[in-house]
Amino acid sequence: MIGKLTGTLLEKNPPQVLLDCHGVGYEVDVPMSTFYNLPAVGEKTSLLTHFVVREDAQILYGFASGTEREAFRQLIKISGVGPRTALSVLSGMSVAELSQAVTRQEAGRLVKVPGIGKKTAERLLLELKGKLGADLGGLTGVVVADAHNDIQQALMALGYNDKEATAALKLLPADVGVSEGIKLALKSLSK
Repeated sequence: MIGKLTGTLLEKNPPQVLLDCHGVGYEVDVPMSTFYNLPAVGEKTSLLTHFVVREDAQILYGFASGTEREAFRQLIKISGVGPRTALSVLSGMSVAELSQAVTRQEAGRLVKVPGIGKKTAERLLLELKGKLGADLGGLTGVVVADAHNDIQQALMALGYNDKEATAALKLLPADVGVSEGIKLALKSLSK
């Protein structure tokens, strides 16, 4: 129903902000990732929103980006995960980190988020698999990070130290594959 708000930021009380939109003040709950990127009080800002209507309350949740809002929506679809828990997950890790944890099935990263136990983390991983990542643009970053990680491991196995391997990685194209990346890195290190 309410998809976006643009107005003047009146108050910032984590995790809630008060946004004045032409004389109407909206209380919006935001994840900490969005909260830290908000401008100063008195400045104009825009938030994408998700409106939740419950029997006892009507609550607006705000997000700095569409990927954050989409991740929130995927999280609240999961049985046992409500808006507060979803907000907690997005406050504890970025969408890219969540996507990476889902892709790699790393329950340990989710358990570190307050309010997420082992069973909930496993259910999140199971239900988000295939839904989070490619749709949210996080998967390409994960693939590139994996390739660079593999290249660095290979260089270190060949006897190069961490500093040399990292320097060689910086010279590689962002979307390089593992085998091609190793060849290019070895070529740059041999100079």
